[in-house]
Amino acid sequence: MTSPVDDVGTRRPRLADTRGDVESLLVARLARVAELWGTDAGGRDPVLGDADVPRLLSDLALGGGKRLRPLFVHAGWSLAGGRDASSYGEVVTLGAALELLHAFGLIQDDVMDLSETRRGSPAVHRRVAELHHLAAGTGDAERYGESVAVLAGDLAHAEAADLVAELPEPVRRAWHGLCLELVRGQTRDLSFAACAGDRVDLDRAWEVARAKSGAYTVQRPLELGGLLAHAPRATQLRLSQVGRLLGEAFALRDEIAGAWGDPALTGKPVGDDLRQGKATVLVALAGERLVGGEAAALRRLLAQTHDEADVATVSEAMLRHGVRADAEEMVTTRVVGAHDLLRSRDLDPEGVRDLGEVVELVTGVPR
Repeated sequence: MTSPVDDVGTRRPRLADTRGDVESLLVARLARVAELWGTDAGGRDPVLGDADVPRLLSDLALGGGKRLRPLFVHAGWSLAGGRDASSYGEVVTLGAALELLHAFGLIQDDVMDLSETRRGSPAVHRRVAELHHLAAGTGDAERYGESVAVLAGDLAHAEAADLVAELPEPVRRAWHGLCLELVRGQTRDLSFAACAGDRVDLDRAWEVARAKSGAYTVQRPLELGGLLAHAPRATQLRLSQVGRLLGEAFALRDEIAGAWGDPALTGKPVGDDLRQGKATVLVALAGERLVGGEAAALRRLLAQTHDEADVATVSEAMLRHGVRADAEEMVTTRVVGAHDLLRSRDLDPEGVRDLGEVVELVTGVPR
């Protein structure tokens, strides 16, 4: 299935073109999945009704998000001098695949974390559990919700893989590595939280932040965009270096938003990482600074023996002890370092502008 490309004519595609064309491809692919799903369905699902698995996936994938990963693919492609229509079609295809992989990750992550909401609406497993209640289903509604959510994630991953199968072999190889890295990062996240003890190791926290968030959102999409533009080895190395710095900045900005952001913007309750005892960079920094009752509250969070007052105590203590201020500085330092690396003759100036626009969007650090 060829990705739809808006009429960009002979001009170079812009970020807005990629965002719109990825959206169109997602709509088309998910409509096709729903059609195929219903061919031999034998009537409405007795529990899910109209909210069957393709509908659950579609509502999540099309229900919000900034399409960051496709934009970073576009930026990597543009930085490496990409401009022709055929490779732009591959940018759109890969961007849609990344959005479906992202949906897979969100669904799985919410099940693992027992999250209540996603993008301001009930998480998929919570929505399905409620449908089980409404249908007066037998068995455990929560278990049913989690099981169906896992299947929705499987469907997202399968559709992403089907899209990537259309792309050149080097891209498929890199995609496989990205998927392994994402799963490894999620595993480390669970394992480090389970064995955090009294304090989170900062190096381990950064390992999770890179693999689970920074790499598959920023670094690998930039690299993949470069591959689509047939970038030479030196350019690919530069994209990787830039992507690592920006991926770390993105991951830390995401942690800051989760700890102190506006739930109306993040779509998640504030302080969820603390409640779940996650081995985050912020928690690692807090462990180095908090003392007395504040440190005891942090230990209870890591041991999952806390109450809601401990979340507020630790959050406020991190502000007083400069954890947020230092994290903000880390974000800025990494963005500035990335911009320094972009001062290279082998990178396209228009691509530099494209990347700067996306970076400002995701980190809040002006160009």
